[in-house]
Amino acid sequence: MTRSAHDTPPAADDTGAAPGFAEAPHFHGHRERLRQRFRSAGAEALSDYELLELVLFRALPRRDVKPLAKTLIGKFGSFAETVHAAEARLREVPGLGEAAITEIKLIAASASRVARGQLKQRTVLSSWAQVIEYCRAAMAFADKEQFRILFLDKKNQLIADEVQQVGTVDHTPVYPREVLKRALELSATALVLVHNHPSGDPTPSGADVQMTKAIIDIAGPLGISVHDHIIVGRNGHASMKGLRLI
Repeated sequence: MTRSAHDTPPAADDTGAAPGFAEAPHFHGHRERLRQRFRSAGAEALSDYELLELVLFRALPRRDVKPLAKTLIGKFGSFAETVHAAEARLREVPGLGEAAITEIKLIAASASRVARGQLKQRTVLSSWAQVIEYCRAAMAFADKEQFRILFLDKKNQLIADEVQQVGTVDHTPVYPREVLKRALELSATALVLVHNHPSGDPTPSGADVQMTKAIIDIAGPLGISVHDHIIVGRNGHASMKGLRLI
């Protein structure tokens, strides 16, 4: 029998149900209520797992993502720690596929890009809180140590922001002469050194202090200042200058 155009079934919506043929899943209304609360009251009105639900909606349109969001927060501790978690660890979570992982990592990349953009628009030393915010967004939740350098010009404006070394969970090899070589290549007159402690505790180690002093000793005769060495972790940050270690 020939089917007419009027007999064509309506297209399924993002829940997988065709209107008029099946009842929408219970989470369909929940999603719209959550979006409406975000639109009307902002992110502060949502808990960490609810904000994560909003991120997961796009990647998993036909699933109730609340249990998954709660699982992720339970495993990693917070929204920030979840979006900055290593992809290998995210893949360990049952039900979290590549599309969802991409959405999660996009949030982390966006946060870092926004913070870096704000930093570039200002003199670094007059916006120290934003320096810390950017460093924490970029590095605090990484699972390996990274050594980062902010290269500054004579007006203390950012020339470049580079990760020079990536190490293990508790060590990053840093070569002072390589640091200063790069500073000279960029015509930088000042540096802010940054690295992270994956353990979460930002307290400087003896090796951290020794390495920083070695860089300062080489930088001084070249007319390059080291403004500070900042260590970031999940539990906060530490400034070597603030602690009077340099």
